[in-house]
Amino acid sequence: MPERLLAPEGIAASVVEFDHGGATLIAEDFGTGARPYVLIHGIGMGRSVYLDFIERLPGRIIALDLPGFGEAPEPSRTLTMARHADLIAAYLRSAGVSDAVVIGHSMGSQIGAELAARHPDLLDGLVLAGPTVNSAARSVWEQATYLLRDLIGERPIVLWRGAREYLRGGPHLVRKIRATVVHEPEKAYAKVKCPVLVVRGAHDPLAPVSWCTEITRLVPGRAELREIPDHGHGTLISDAELAAEIITEFARSL
Repeated sequence: MPERLLAPEGIAASVVEFDHGGATLIAEDFGTGARPYVLIHGIGMGRSVYLDFIERLPGRIIALDLPGFGEAPEPSRTLTMARHADLIAAYLRSAGVSDAVVIGHSMGSQIGAELAARHPDLLDGLVLAGPTVNSAARSVWEQATYLLRDLIGERPIVLWRGAREYLRGGPHLVRKIRATVVHEPEKAYAKVKCPVLVVRGAHDPLAPVSWCTEITRLVPGRAELREIPDHGHGTLISDAELAAEIITEFARSL
C-alpha cells in the first residue's frame, strides 16, 4: 500500500492508487481550499522529492507519483506525455476536481501542457517549472548533457533525492526518457487556454531563457516568465521558498 509521505501530522490526508487505461498512479491529497495545487513530478522523480516545496504551499495539495515512478507500479508499456495527461485527467474527474492549478516540473511541464490542451475544463492555471524539452535541442544526448551540466552546480539535497528516485525508476528509465524527448510540447502550448506561469532557475541549462520566452509566445492567452536567481533545474526541490511565493502569488491572481 502507498504511504503518506508529504502531509504534515495532524492534517487529514488520503493516499490512493488510481487505475485507468492499464496504468496506475499514486495520489496523496491533503489540505483544504479552492483551486487545489496538483503537482506533477519530473523524469526519474516522485512526489517525495518535493517535500520542501510542498511545505510552503497553502491550501489543498494533490501530489502524484506517475506510473513507474515513486511508489507507483511499472506500467505494461511506457506512457506518452498525452497518455499521462489522460490518466491524470481521469483521476481528477474521479476526485471531483475541476479548478486545479497544475504545477509541472521538468517532464511534468510537458504532461501539464498536454493536460491543459486536452482537458481544459479541469484547470484554472498552469505552472511550468523548468520546462523541457527545448525545441532547439531535442535528443537524448543533448538533454543528458544539459542534465550533467546542471548537476555540477546543484545542492547536495537535490543530488541525493534525485539519485534515490532515479534508482527507483528501474531498468525502463531510458525508454521513459525517450518518450519525453520525442514529445513536441510546443504543439500543446499553442492550445492552452488557461493562464500560464513559466518559472526557471537562472542557471538551468535544460530550460534556457530563449525556450521559456518562446513558450510564453506560443501560449495564446496570458503567459508570464519569472526567473529565480542562483537556482538550477531543481528549483522546486531545494531552497524552494521563492518558487513557492511566486507560484502562490500567481494562483491568487486567477
